[in-house]
Amino acid sequence: MRRSISAVAVMAGLALTLTACSSGDDTSSDDSSTAAAAGDGSTLTIWVDETRQAAVEAAAEDFTAETGTAVETVLKNYDDIRTDFISQVPTGKGPDITVGAHDWLGELTKNGVVAPIELGDLADDFEPVSVEAFTQDGQVYGLPYAVENIGLIRNTALAADAPTTWDDMIAAGQAAGTQYPVLIQTGEEGDPYTYYPLQTSFGAPVFEQNEDGSYNSTLALGGANGEAFAAWLAAQGAAGTLDTAITYDIALEAFKNGESPFIIGGPWMLENFSDLDLAVSAIPSAGGQEAQPFAGVQGFYVSAQSENALLANDFLLNYMSTEDAQLALYEAGNRVPALTAAADTASQDPVTAGFREVGADAVPMPSIPEMASVWTFWGVTEAAILTGAQEPTAAWQKMVSDIQGAIGG
Repeated sequence: MRRSISAVAVMAGLALTLTACSSGDDTSSDDSSTAAAAGDGSTLTIWVDETRQAAVEAAAEDFTAETGTAVETVLKNYDDIRTDFISQVPTGKGPDITVGAHDWLGELTKNGVVAPIELGDLADDFEPVSVEAFTQDGQVYGLPYAVENIGLIRNTALAADAPTTWDDMIAAGQAAGTQYPVLIQTGEEGDPYTYYPLQTSFGAPVFEQNEDGSYNSTLALGGANGEAFAAWLAAQGAAGTLDTAITYDIALEAFKNGESPFIIGGPWMLENFSDLDLAVSAIPSAGGQEAQPFAGVQGFYVSAQSENALLANDFLLNYMSTEDAQLALYEAGNRVPALTAAADTASQDPVTAGFREVGADAVPMPSIPEMASVWTFWGVTEAAILTGAQEPTAAWQKMVSDIQGAIGG
């Protein structure tokens, strides 16, 4: 179950780092590191949700058997984890490790509640986007285990071929004779996450990216490209191809019942479509450029206040980064594994392979704190444009101004 010698080397380096940062008493530091590595009765506490609990506990059994360190998993509601982690870690009541999403990173580092981990050579074993997503200021803060993104899910009984442009997709949907040419969840407050690849196809990403792929706080969704996307939204709303009446549940049920050959969505939908023959491909471009969805990466964080940092890193680097562990997490949630070897195995399923191929060109969802200000205005503006309640250019310009004001720039 243990990883390669490179992982052992990383742990040795981490042990030296932790020793160097200790009280300065060489004898006590060495004794502490040795005892921790051998298992000194310490207990690792890990926060998990119901989906990931069994996979983490299976890896924990091996960890306990090999190190003598007990592992306690605490079942949490996933939606509560981030808030609870931020509030409890400073008090010493939080876990050593928690499951979490990469886009929490900006808030977690801002609050000083997470510690970097040293992937070392193991970084090369993971899908590049998964490591990039957990990287901030040159340091990696999470052990990735899954990459999730949306794609074009196609009912092959209704559409034999994958369209490459929006117009081609609408034509194929109309030719299928179904009620909807395509289904995209929207709702009265919009859904900018699902609409994002359509926006990027107009060359209007949300923030500028630095050379290393990280985001800075300069907005990029305004200007002529953003306004062209807004005008396109208005046209699609007027034509009825996009509709705020289509909620997630409505879209799901309609596709399940064969009322459209296409739905834009993620692997979390798949369990509802078990009776359909499916294929997954890139989201067609509406604006002429590549349609790039957000990539969301799931992983594990180490608490900045953990008294078992060495053990926590040992568990993540040597037990949760194995192919078995990452495949167990894949089987629990249908998300493409972050570990490349596990992703290769999972990709024997063509639908998983489709999401992985789309994800290779996805961009990490921004984890910078400024992103919170964007969500406040983004979706409601798109919805207002779709319904014709607001003129597209003016509405988009106001949205950009409101976001800029909220982030203080």
